[in-house]
Amino acid sequence: MSRFRISLGLVAALLPLSLLAIIGFLVIYSWPAIQFNGGAFLLHNNWNLGSMYANPVTIDGQQVLPGANYGVLFLIAGTLLSSLIAIVLALPLGVFAAIFLAEAVSGYVRTVSSFIVELLAAVPSVVYGLWGYVVLIRFLGHHVYPILGHTLGAFIPYFSGPTGSGYGLLTSGLVLTIMIVPLITATVRDALVATPNTLRESGMSLGATRFEVVRRIQLPGVRRVIIGASILALGRALGETMAVLMVSGNALNYIPKNIYDPISTMAAFIASQLDSALQDPTGMAVRVLAEVALILMVISVVVNMVAQLILWVSGGRRRA
Repeated sequence: MSRFRISLGLVAALLPLSLLAIIGFLVIYSWPAIQFNGGAFLLHNNWNLGSMYANPVTIDGQQVLPGANYGVLFLIAGTLLSSLIAIVLALPLGVFAAIFLAEAVSGYVRTVSSFIVELLAAVPSVVYGLWGYVVLIRFLGHHVYPILGHTLGAFIPYFSGPTGSGYGLLTSGLVLTIMIVPLITATVRDALVATPNTLRESGMSLGATRFEVVRRIQLPGVRRVIIGASILALGRALGETMAVLMVSGNALNYIPKNIYDPISTMAAFIASQLDSALQDPTGMAVRVLAEVALILMVISVVVNMVAQLILWVSGGRRRA
């Protein structure tokens, strides 16, 4: 029995050890960039690889190209804003869809609908990106955004201003929403279906309607599942690369002034800039991209820690 426990412990330890190994690699590899950039790296919008055809110079003990300067505030803003839009839209949609699949339909319709939802969760992100590039950008830019700017822009400043051609923050958020809704729906639906029938029958016997049973009994019982599914979905939104790269507009050194402006996210920026960074003979540009990846990793870890804190606080309140 002890050998079995030790084996399981070693297998379980692989996950946190792999996370520590990834973080350690990023810290070690990007350390020259961290020393070169300092704290200003997080506060400025001045990404510039420098002159590729000039001889490298030494600054603060690090070899870089002349004119090289790095700042990623625009990447942090684009990543957080697009992910925030996605989770704000996807969470209610996913929960309502889960309630519909668990309580409003049954039999063959539930089976087919649940299969479709799980199939949508497995679609590669580049497919969503291509669909967004071909269909969504043109439709939103020509038909939806002008209406939003005319109506909501009158009393919500962030919706006013030029609506652009369809690339940008809101389009990225919508594509991410479509990608993460199936994940939330499938997870919450399974939890609702697993709720004991005795709880539903007890609520009905007390005179509660079907909606009241769901709202007052079932949803509070799966609160931890909803929070966990939301964090998983938010993690996917934060780290999404190709889909956002194809619809965001790839803005450089630019923080969006309204919800239609083009953006760049950290994951998409790493993918788009890697080829150019590899041309840097000093290797500093690639190390700076590794620093961007490290920041993205830290944001993901912090988000998960906040989620665990929320679960702990909600669990303590329920016990009290």
